Amino acid sequence: MTVRRALAGTIATGLLAAAAALVPVAQADATDPGDLPFGSATTVGIHNTYDPAAFAHLADGLDTGTGMIELDAWTDTVTKEWKVSHSNPLGNSNNCAAATTPAQLYTGGTNKNLETCLDDVRIWLGAHPGAGPLVVKLELKGGFAGNRGMGPAQLDALIAAHLGSAVFRPADLLAKPGGGSYPTADEAARAGNWPTRAALAGRALVYVIPGSVEESNPFDTLLTDVEYARHLRDLAAAGRTGDAQVFPAVHGAAAGDPRGKYGETSIRPWFVVFDGDAAAYAGGIDTSWYDGRHYLLTMTDAHNVAPAISATDPTADQARARTQQLARAHASIVSSDWRKLPAVQGLVLPRG
Repeated sequence: MTVRRALAGTIATGLLAAAAALVPVAQADATDPGDLPFGSATTVGIHNTYDPAAFAHLADGLDTGTGMIELDAWTDTVTKEWKVSHSNPLGNSNNCAAATTPAQLYTGGTNKNLETCLDDVRIWLGAHPGAGPLVVKLELKGGFAGNRGMGPAQLDALIAAHLGSAVFRPADLLAKPGGGSYPTADEAARAGNWPTRAALAGRALVYVIPGSVEESNPFDTLLTDVEYARHLRDLAAAGRTGDAQVFPAVHGAAAGDPRGKYGETSIRPWFVVFDGDAAAYAGGIDTSWYDGRHYLLTMTDAHNVAPAISATDPTADQARARTQQLARAHASIVSSDWRKLPAVQGLVLPRG
């Protein structure tokens, strides 16, 4: 545990700002990473962090200081459980531990449901209050099953029960510092209403993307992004935005405003998170469009940007240079499988 404590101290030193308040800050040229607004920083993320081949326990992945973890989940409509696995929709295959204390994060039995993975995140953040903010990327491999009791509302309830007050919700983005709130996530983001990183220490933002199986299923006509965005829109109309625990994300790199693919214009203002292939973004897409509007932009498979580097074992200098390159290209999160480079995983750079 000595190495973990030392690493936790390094993370805390880099992220804490002693007098930070939960208010947005307009400037993005702060010298202390904690002073950066959340939407004006670039961090690094780990793809498929739950994979036992990546880490013995999910907490080991969190110990790297990463800015993002990724969980793949399936809706098991028979047991009404959210299974965490890459390819098994009926069983768990993951490194999430059945823990109730920080020490048990590294010793508990693994292969648990989504709620246990979220418990691990909550317990780890509680033990490292200066760490983060952490982004939790949730890929629903087969999508929601709202008609069988596993829809957005049920996911909200699960996240609220297991992450609790650690979650930075859409309602938190909407809230104006002086009172009142912005009507949509788009307006709040464009106003620069993201708190500083220091103000969000110890907290997590969850976003959801459609799963690879769902996107290839010709019979699925309601994908995760649309379904959750409708849910969030309807909650806002009912005055219940605070119930929402998740940010829906536009999946796939595209030029211009990729929200134009949604025929329902009423859901477009609820997308302020975007997720797509780094090589596609670097191939000529104007990514300053995202940064100028303070939208969050995850660039995946960062290793594939030319010249390609190793997906799992680049040198620290290579991974650091790639992160710096994509930070200049306006990424919020640079995602790959650089599991053995905590010095890179802990990077926090000014965006742009």
